[in-house]
Amino acid sequence: MSDSAASAAFFRFEGTLSPRSTLAAAAYLASNAQGFGERIARLGNVALAAPLAFAGELSTGSAATKVTWMGVRGMSEDRLHVLSEEYFDKYLKDDVVEVGQDLLKKAKKQGRRIILISDNVDLIVAPVAEMLGADDLICNRLEFRKGKATGRLEEPVIGGNVAGQWARSFAAENNIDLSASWAYGAQAADSLLMSAIGQPCAVNPDRQLRRLAKDHSWPVVEK
Repeated sequence: MSDSAASAAFFRFEGTLSPRSTLAAAAYLASNAQGFGERIARLGNVALAAPLAFAGELSTGSAATKVTWMGVRGMSEDRLHVLSEEYFDKYLKDDVVEVGQDLLKKAKKQGRRIILISDNVDLIVAPVAEMLGADDLICNRLEFRKGKATGRLEEPVIGGNVAGQWARSFAAENNIDLSASWAYGAQAADSLLMSAIGQPCAVNPDRQLRRLAKDHSWPVVEK
């Protein structure tokens, strides 16, 4: 790593900046399909991911992340854009986690490159990243064919268990010094990302991450 390598701040979007889960966003899109019967069928598809979410697997594996978006299969790209804008206005724009936003503003003032990592799709997360002034957004993207969602995600699929590996690759490609960078997470799966970066910090952590933070002497910020 050269002397001119940059310092970055990696924020896991879910938990540190948004209290809403990826599953909630997928359910909103599916529940706003055109017909009642269609909505029920789509929500049934999204519900397949719910047991994995409650078991903590949604944030740790890409397979579960893929299942989450089966409910939007066949919906038009235009319709999904409209619904995503509505979701941002209703649930994200005015509901950013205060302590996470404060940490992000502090990192920006310190000149760090702001990187958001999310299991969600770009239609949902990109407006928030723009609003917060993030430099980079790493998230999932829905696959479309002939203007319709296939229900699949484009590769590579972002999940908690690949975040650490991705951070190392991203740092090497962008001349970022991970030892001088920060990582902010809220859930146990985020520990894989946090362990790959020099200065980890737990933000309103769940029980498992709180225990890991204590074991590794990571700072904990709550509000």
